Amino acid sequence: MQPKVYLNGRFLPAEEAHVSVMDRGFLFGDGVYEVIPCYGGRLFRLAHHLERLDHSLQGIRMANPLSHPAWQEILERMIEQLPSGDQSVYLQVTRGASGKRDHAIPGEIEPTIFIMTSPAVYADPAKIGSGVAAITLQDNRWHRCNIKAITLLANVLLRTDAVDQGAAEAILIRDGKAMEGAASNLFIIADGIIITPRKSEHLLPGITRDLVLELASANDTPFNEAEISEQRLKDADEIWLTSSTKEIMPVIELDGVRVGNGKPGPIFLKMSGLYADYKSRLQAGTVEN
Repeated sequence: MQPKVYLNGRFLPAEEAHVSVMDRGFLFGDGVYEVIPCYGGRLFRLAHHLERLDHSLQGIRMANPLSHPAWQEILERMIEQLPSGDQSVYLQVTRGASGKRDHAIPGEIEPTIFIMTSPAVYADPAKIGSGVAAITLQDNRWHRCNIKAITLLANVLLRTDAVDQGAAEAILIRDGKAMEGAASNLFIIADGIIITPRKSEHLLPGITRDLVLELASANDTPFNEAEISEQRLKDADEIWLTSSTKEIMPVIELDGVRVGNGKPGPIFLKMSGLYADYKSRLQAGTVEN
């Protein structure tokens, strides 16, 4: 049986869930979203995801329609529908429907809240073991990439360009600096140090990204948040991508050129092991989330 979705206070079958054609999410992409993994019945870093949701909503001049405890209650009811196995929970908040199509934000409007869950789909272990190819593309997105907005057409086209060229991801270059992937955060290894771009309006503050840095700090692995020039990216000893769905993915080829020795590097292997251990402890309920 397919799990029910949540729409504006109701749990109902997906085929019975309907949104107005006047919804500003449909007309303008006026909304934000989160994707939250669930391991062993435990929502991954829920407080961090809800804090990021707060920031995204503030960025588009919306108040959070629910308190954090209310979100947690609904999300926990949602994941109870799939009691076995890991899940991926998607939530979306749009500004809602008004009586007319107008670019100006209406004064009084009821937001649309939508949530769905599905069994987790992980990256192919063979790809993690052998690594993936990536290409660099110019970052043509807007200047508020720190907002997790549903307006993802630029990301979709950039990622599709990468797939068309036989790559798994596009690493985006803005003003000569590497920002992030079309759907992932970016890490490199240079001189034995983990480097990831510092947070700014030009990249999404990733939950998995932050966990990787926490694990590095707790395990005496040096890291730095700093600008990564395009040349430094190309000269990196290792390149990784992180996201809620990719977790940690090594890049072994960039723009057709081998990265390092063309295999996942030793620091990736260390951090991947630490991440897998954290995930196992989370599934077992033996780690603070």
